[in-house]
Amino acid sequence: MRVVIQRVSEAKVEIEGEIYGAIRKGLIVLCAFENSDTQEDLMWMAKKIAGLRIFNDENGVMNVSVNDINGELLIVSQFTLYASTKKGNRPSYIRSAKPDIAIPLYEEFILQMQKFVPTKIQTGKFGTDMKVSLINDGPVTIIIDSKNKE
Repeated sequence: MRVVIQRVSEAKVEIEGEIYGAIRKGLIVLCAFENSDTQEDLMWMAKKIAGLRIFNDENGVMNVSVNDINGELLIVSQFTLYASTKKGNRPSYIRSAKPDIAIPLYEEFILQMQKFVPTKIQTGKFGTDMKVSLINDGPVTIIIDSKNKE
């Protein structure tokens, strides 16, 4: 599982001109899955994201989590996070799980994430053409891969 997390002052997903999910201060989590992802990967990632201390404390130091600020989450599937650009100019997405595997992983990840945050999670819609807009706060952008726990 691979995620790109951005600290935002607001973010939203629009589908066919309608707002599908929107948040104020919190995190947008773009996520992709591969065939070898397990329940352990999902749980590890959810716990890691909920505990990341990437919001400023009263001294302006990144020392508090999304939970500490009662922040919101917007989780959006994005299979292109596994793009390989090694050969040529057309990315390959061979590592990305196909929908029959990725959809249940995405849905389970949302459930796991909800266990670690008190606010209701907003989402995109898997496999749909989405327009994602956000105001990155900081900017703060972090990439995490469950197979490379750095």
